[in-house]
Amino acid sequence: MGFRQAWKILLISIISCCIIQSYHCNASDTIQQSWKLLVGETLTSASQVFEFGFFTPANSDKRYLGIWFKNIPPIKVVWVANRESPLKVSDSTVSLSISEYGNLVLLDGTQNVIWSSNVSVPTNNTVAVVLLDSGNLVLKDNVSGQSFWESFDYPCDTFLPGMKIGFNSKTGEKWLLSSWQKENDPSLGNFSIGISEQLSPQFFIWNKVTPYYRTGEWNGLKFIGLPYIDSAAYIIQFVFQQDFQEGTTYFTFLPNTSFLTFVELQSTGSVQVVQWTSGAPAWEIYATMVHAPCDIYNTCGPSAVCSKHNFPTCSCLRGFVPHSSDEWSKGNWTGGCVRRTELLCQQKGNSLSPGVGLQDGFFKLSGLKLPDLAAIFRLDSASECEKLCLNNCSCTAYAYVAGIRCMVWSGDLLDMQDYSYSGEDLFLRLAYSELGKRKRKRALIICSAVFSCLFLGFALFCLLKHKIYITGQKRKVARSFSLGDSCYISKDYTVESLWVGNLKKEDPIELPLIEFEVIVTATNNFKVENKLGEGGFGPVFKGKLKDGPEIAVKRLSNRTGQGIEEFKNEIVLISKLQHRNLVRLLGCCIEGEELLIIYEYMPNRSLDKSLFDASQKELLDWPKRFNIIQGVARGLLYLHRDSCLNIIHRDLKVSNILLDEEMNPKISDFGLARTFQKQQQLVHTHRVAGTYGYMSPEYALRGVFSEKSDVFSFGVLLLEIISGKKNSSFHYVEENLNLLNYAWKLWSEQRGLDFMDGTLINSFSPEEITRCLHVGLLCVQEHPRDRPTMADIILMLNSEMKCSSPKQPTFKFETYLDLGGSVKDNERCSINELSASLSQGR
Repeated sequence: MGFRQAWKILLISIISCCIIQSYHCNASDTIQQSWKLLVGETLTSASQVFEFGFFTPANSDKRYLGIWFKNIPPIKVVWVANRESPLKVSDSTVSLSISEYGNLVLLDGTQNVIWSSNVSVPTNNTVAVVLLDSGNLVLKDNVSGQSFWESFDYPCDTFLPGMKIGFNSKTGEKWLLSSWQKENDPSLGNFSIGISEQLSPQFFIWNKVTPYYRTGEWNGLKFIGLPYIDSAAYIIQFVFQQDFQEGTTYFTFLPNTSFLTFVELQSTGSVQVVQWTSGAPAWEIYATMVHAPCDIYNTCGPSAVCSKHNFPTCSCLRGFVPHSSDEWSKGNWTGGCVRRTELLCQQKGNSLSPGVGLQDGFFKLSGLKLPDLAAIFRLDSASECEKLCLNNCSCTAYAYVAGIRCMVWSGDLLDMQDYSYSGEDLFLRLAYSELGKRKRKRALIICSAVFSCLFLGFALFCLLKHKIYITGQKRKVARSFSLGDSCYISKDYTVESLWVGNLKKEDPIELPLIEFEVIVTATNNFKVENKLGEGGFGPVFKGKLKDGPEIAVKRLSNRTGQGIEEFKNEIVLISKLQHRNLVRLLGCCIEGEELLIIYEYMPNRSLDKSLFDASQKELLDWPKRFNIIQGVARGLLYLHRDSCLNIIHRDLKVSNILLDEEMNPKISDFGLARTFQKQQQLVHTHRVAGTYGYMSPEYALRGVFSEKSDVFSFGVLLLEIISGKKNSSFHYVEENLNLLNYAWKLWSEQRGLDFMDGTLINSFSPEEITRCLHVGLLCVQEHPRDRPTMADIILMLNSEMKCSSPKQPTFKFETYLDLGGSVKDNERCSINELSASLSQGR
């Protein structure tokens, strides 16, 4: 071989190596055939979210192959390949590659197969392994895109968005989470999470094979046994999927564009919901399910209820007594309780002699975690469910739950818990003698007489109160109150002091009372420069508590005849609500003629200040606007379905959305909000109050409101956020269209992006804009039944699910005004926004 020929070969080799090395660096999320992943090398997903490679847990001498979040402390490993076959740290020649048969194989230093994907691959010529931004490691055909194997099908202790937990009834395959043995030992631990194989499934945690914890059944929106961690649902948006043809039943949850989220099953059996927001220094634990005695499965045994707030912890159901009094007195409740009186249908011979006609009945227990092992029937009413249970002698209880319908129990009632709020109603079957109907009849007569006297006294009290108000006999009120069960009022009193006493008796709340002098100091005597705005309630001032946070103070105006009802409504409602997308109430002040509400201060003020100001709206790029839309939707879902009170806001609008320092939205102004029962579909009112442009047709014209009224307002708000235009002042001259009809016109002409605010041109996502416009038009449809629920809206905003086509909006608020609707200017209810209080037929 000549010198020239040798030089050419050397040059070609060098160039080839450079090309191959370059390709390897650029394709850092992929392993091709003939490549190996060695110790010290990693794959990184395309957006630098996840990393895949070899790792060694702290204080361990074992090496594992796994996936972890990249560059977020502390390191969180989400998946481990060789959990049961660890490698030795001393063996540095281990490698991962694609075998000649197309499988992913992990080899030790002596080329023994430690772990393999172990699937059937039709061809091995074009196979590659890719690490996706979801954290899923996929073995696929690079040409056809067909997936042969995915790490998501083999979960470890971490539940990521897009993963499945469930089962395949045809193949017998199950997708379970399984805990680590210890914090530094990824081998299989004692605990696992899966779902039950029933019509309305529920999550279970098992300790080996024994039930350890359960969530209660899924009703289509939430798990009915989790009233205390409903707020986690707004980070974890569960989706239930069932395919009878494929035999698959599973839960997954959707990714959130604002932050990273995962659910972790710890080695102790507890579960954590963890999140990380861009720029945060570390992971944040959002919610923890700490398994107190009442959370452990069936702590109190059959037919007994566990309560975290009572002593003793366990108590028998009505009509039941401890199975063993000795064991019960020692705190051993596992034996549970037994019936004190046998049911009529269970008595031998079923004799109906002296007790003829005294049939078994049902006793209502409220606020419970319903028992396990329910049989579910798709009946249309609670009365049908009751009849079904009564006609079956083995039926011991029933419940009728929205989204699940008729639930029936036979035999023992297991794993019940008493909640201080929320929970479900259980109708317990008892013998007639245990129902106490005779005693209740007598008590009813006594109560009727007592209530008659109280009503008469209340009427006299109202007359006295009115007389005091008319004559203007006002004196100083006591300067300090206790908002607990008892109250103290001095001898000198005013109308407000009587009202405060009434509030304490009827609406006990847990809310700090702040002295008026403290508020005066904080706001610099309500200095004009500190005024943030003014509405029908009165002015709002900025302030700062001494050695405390900045605050916003809403002060009832003495010039308006309204406000006390809204004041009471707001402090009673908001004090019981806790959610990241609701404004937080810090306290109130009730002193003399002064009624004030103190909120957390929102440095970015209300959304309308940025959205409708030409000089400010550029600060609201599309990611911020989309985050605001999602946050408001989560807040409304909490109000409608998952709070301890079920609330309709009735005045949702741009000026009632406040923005914190990070531009996160918080719903405010609950003066017009109303509570409702879960089974109520519609509520009527004689006082229609709200804001032009946001009120739904059925509410403005007939005084009928429901959850769908808020959905209509949300749709208007959503369209305003997209367009940057105010509905009440927008007018498309060419065709005499308001904002809603203009949006529908562009949508129907497939020009939806023309509706977008021009300032978003450099930040918008066409898919998200189009999806939001679609959802907004679904929300503002004329008939409430056509509008989606807030749960549906959140799902549509965060997924590519196919939505129904919206109908053209036909309602214009101006039309009603032309028919003679009256406007009361003294009943405005919001800052810097014209609001209306209308009464039909007056």
